[in-house]
Amino acid sequence: MSEDNIEVASEEDDLFEHYRIVADKGQGLIRLDKYLSLHVANASRTKIQNGIDAEAVKVNGNVTKASYKVKPLDVITLSLPEPPRDTEIIPEDIPLDIIYEDEVLLIVNKPTGMVVHPAFGNWSGTLINALVYHFQQLPTGRNGEGRPGLVHRIDKDTSGLLVIAKTEFAMTFLAKQFSDHTIERTYNALIWGEPREESGTIRGNVGRSVKDRRVMDIFPDGSQGKHAVTHYKTLRSLRYVTLIQCNLETGRTHQIRAHMKHIGHPIFNDTTYGGDKILRGPSNGSYKAMVTNLFELLPGQALHAKSLGFIHPTTRQWMQFDTELPVNFQTILEKWENFADNQ
Repeated sequence: MSEDNIEVASEEDDLFEHYRIVADKGQGLIRLDKYLSLHVANASRTKIQNGIDAEAVKVNGNVTKASYKVKPLDVITLSLPEPPRDTEIIPEDIPLDIIYEDEVLLIVNKPTGMVVHPAFGNWSGTLINALVYHFQQLPTGRNGEGRPGLVHRIDKDTSGLLVIAKTEFAMTFLAKQFSDHTIERTYNALIWGEPREESGTIRGNVGRSVKDRRVMDIFPDGSQGKHAVTHYKTLRSLRYVTLIQCNLETGRTHQIRAHMKHIGHPIFNDTTYGGDKILRGPSNGSYKAMVTNLFELLPGQALHAKSLGFIHPTTRQWMQFDTELPVNFQTILEKWENFADNQ
């Protein structure tokens, strides 16, 4: 299904239409609740079923059941009593870890578990909610979209550095560097296994999976998705896992996570891309107990946006920032190092 087939609409019968989805011409038969859970971000199948039971979901204008089989070109609408909040941002007094600030920009160290901007299912507690509380009149970027100051983003369960623009000029200047791929972005990731080569480059278009739009797939033939390039090198081999450094040449959604899975080395504890299972080593005994404990120590995938470099919008000087790995990430590394040393 193309992105153009999902849109936010208007008021209808005292309800506000949040989603209107048109099924693809080639859509195979699939239960309505499963279909919507795959196409509506941050909505579980249980929530979808509750919405269908409450008659908030219609197919071709008619109330139906969760078991209804979606057919090609079906028009599915999701309507709720409150209007969509795509552009409504509520300021929230959430502490920010600001490692640098001047008149035109700031650098924030985002913790694991914080969503960057409000969206369906995550209207509060985001980085943007915090920014609009602490800073006034941040630029909104193209089309005045509700993402004040945001030049780029990282995933909810990825920690690390983000640059935030405080003026329209700074936003435009920084956005062009991202577009031109002149921004330096370095990530640290703990992956399952050891890459065949200690360093290398992964090339392969990144696009939404045709089976599950919440997941990104790799299309090496370029038939779908967007051009994506990830450079990596080994920092530490720890028997069954490896700490690597990744440098992004492009910045696609879930790029590193999808690329690493593509080459057979999912990121440790990445629930979306299969890294939350024991993929190397024995699957029982004390080893299994250790790995299970490590999973519990980390709230998300072991991926950290460690450094960020760019040309400053006003001084035109190169700015370089670096941050330490989060404490729980460091703890996991230490435990893997102890394990590897004792083998």
